[in-house]
Amino acid sequence: MRLAVVCYPTYGGSGVVATELATALARRGHEVHVVSYEQPFRFDPSQPNLWFHQVEVSDYPLFRYRPYTLNLTNKLIALVEDHGVEVIHSHYAIPHAQAAWMAREVLQQQRGIDVKLACTLHGTDITLVGREHSFFELTRFTIQRQDVLTVPSRWLREETETFFHVGRDDVEVIPNFVDVERFRPAVDQEAAKRDLGAQGRAVITHASNFRPVKRVLDVVQAFAVLRERIDAVLALVGDGPDLPQALRLAQTLGVRDDVRALGRLERLERVLMASDVFLLPSVAESFGLAALEAQACGCPVIGYHAGGLPEVVRDGESGLLCPVGEDLCLGTLAADLLSDRPRYQAMRLAARRRAEEFAIGPIVDRYERVLCRLLGAGRTAGAAVAGSGRVPC
Repeated sequence: MRLAVVCYPTYGGSGVVATELATALARRGHEVHVVSYEQPFRFDPSQPNLWFHQVEVSDYPLFRYRPYTLNLTNKLIALVEDHGVEVIHSHYAIPHAQAAWMAREVLQQQRGIDVKLACTLHGTDITLVGREHSFFELTRFTIQRQDVLTVPSRWLREETETFFHVGRDDVEVIPNFVDVERFRPAVDQEAAKRDLGAQGRAVITHASNFRPVKRVLDVVQAFAVLRERIDAVLALVGDGPDLPQALRLAQTLGVRDDVRALGRLERLERVLMASDVFLLPSVAESFGLAALEAQACGCPVIGYHAGGLPEVVRDGESGLLCPVGEDLCLGTLAADLLSDRPRYQAMRLAARRRAEEFAIGPIVDRYERVLCRLLGAGRTAGAAVAGSGRVPC
């Protein structure tokens, strides 16, 4: 299979899933071309069968804003013509699915070339951005014209069905995945904590792109409540528009000295291995990839009972969930859990077991079958061609 994967390169779940899926498929012998405006932060340029193509955006005086979607469309047309790409897999509908559809229209009508379209919806492209008046009609039109739609949770499938009138049977749920060999509990957690300058203290972690939907201010408020009872530090991983405000709030609440703003990290697992609790208070988390990676490191997750997070975190078993907006509740839950060592240790083990249910291999198998099916191969993907390491499609 010759595949183009279109994604955002920034710190966030959609880009991580797209890049790691592309890498996994390349390892299986597929030819995979990753397309974005800059190289994704988890992209491995040394991986055979995997290429990165940068979209160069025009800088013309007539344009007040650079027309990225048009440049992306032309890049996809060129990839199909020059590399024989058979499937364009868009991650995040806006503008990737639109560009893919426009590229197919040009290729069909001007070149007589048919290319298949797959789109994985990741959350805010459906729950937030896609519902804006200026995007809604085009988003609905475009996703209805994909050959395959996938989502990472049943909750997001219901949102897509409700707001964009896409039939339930037209959307396949394929959960996000985690490399359980890379993300695993630390052999020596205290040694991992020393790397953060947090030896002997509890480490509370949040990782995101720090957009409003992530409610990072709730993280800081919850940490301030916990800090009254537990000697702890708060590790903030990532970057985004709400980070400065979060640090100002920490200063106001008197906990700024206990907050570590670590920025974007390619090796997130090093922080998660040192972490005792992971806070994720999003109100519309479509899945919660960071929560899954935390659980894989044996770190219980505490967040809101909202979106797709309950499909990832088993409340009371691998983590704790409370009603949306109860940021003080998050801090209290975390403090109570850390104060009950037998319960906490049992939850660490359960978190790891839960993550193992989302191991990368079987879930990539599902993606591979769906994408190969588009090509009408009529053969079972996942079984390698003898001696080649390649799948039939």
